[in-house]
Amino acid sequence: MRIIVLSGLSGSGKSVALHMLEDFGFYCIDNIPAALLKSFISYTVRSPQPSYERTAIGLDARNTAAEIESVPKLIDELKRSGLQCEVIFLSAADDELLRRFAETRRKHPMARSDVGLREAMALERELLEPIASIADLVIDTSRLSVHALRDIIHQRVEQRAVGRLSVAFESFGFKRGIPGDADFVFDARALPNPYWEPGLRNLNGRDPEVIRFLENHTRVKTLISDIATFVRRRIPEYQASNRGYLTVAVGCTGGQHRSVYIVDRLADLFAAEYDEVVARHSGLAGAKLFSPRARAARALEQVP
Repeated sequence: MRIIVLSGLSGSGKSVALHMLEDFGFYCIDNIPAALLKSFISYTVRSPQPSYERTAIGLDARNTAAEIESVPKLIDELKRSGLQCEVIFLSAADDELLRRFAETRRKHPMARSDVGLREAMALERELLEPIASIADLVIDTSRLSVHALRDIIHQRVEQRAVGRLSVAFESFGFKRGIPGDADFVFDARALPNPYWEPGLRNLNGRDPEVIRFLENHTRVKTLISDIATFVRRRIPEYQASNRGYLTVAVGCTGGQHRSVYIVDRLADLFAAEYDEVVARHSGLAGAKLFSPRARAARALEQVP
């Protein structure tokens, strides 16, 4: 049996993600009182119904602080009992959440006549911190489209095999901010920048011309090797602690050239050693997750 506890900030896309899990065949229940979480899970575990074999439970800020604070202990008990239980938490930057609330004109669940939207968002972050702090996977949806979020839910959550570590490499641009869901962040801004080459400026790190440019610089190869060595040493630690997800972010100035190339190289390296490796390029238009093996298969199909 697999149980996913899905939580997150209001406006971050939690309800959308829960609906996606439902589309993928999970039995989903939203806005359950945290005080009833243990009873509900006990019922599903004992039930002979096959529909409960994959269950996703939505928890949000419509719980009391005491109820929220009880969740980490319960999750720990479930994991120690041998249940496949994981916590997914969705977050987003305050400015993006403000924009979303302005567009939808929805009322924040913690807003009142004497509590403005910004204050309500701060209160919610504080309230949900006990859940966020134990999350197996944090997804920052600040710059994610609905389609990109679906890719993440599909490849990193729905398709993840029980007991296997999902490793994601993500490129980003420092000018847009560091991803809030990264476990480790590496800086590629000291490397030669293709942006300053007129013929390469409008290309990206997946174009052959940019690849050739970066492959000619030893410092680029050295950084890739250094990051790979570091991550390889961390993976056994994550596996030993039964962590299901590891996210490694590599940034350059705009997230278009250097970080994209490095992330693809790292994903290719680790895909040869581990089963569940994906790459994502948040600085590229239509950013989505890429499986190195699927990408290689598509490349072979294009060979005449």
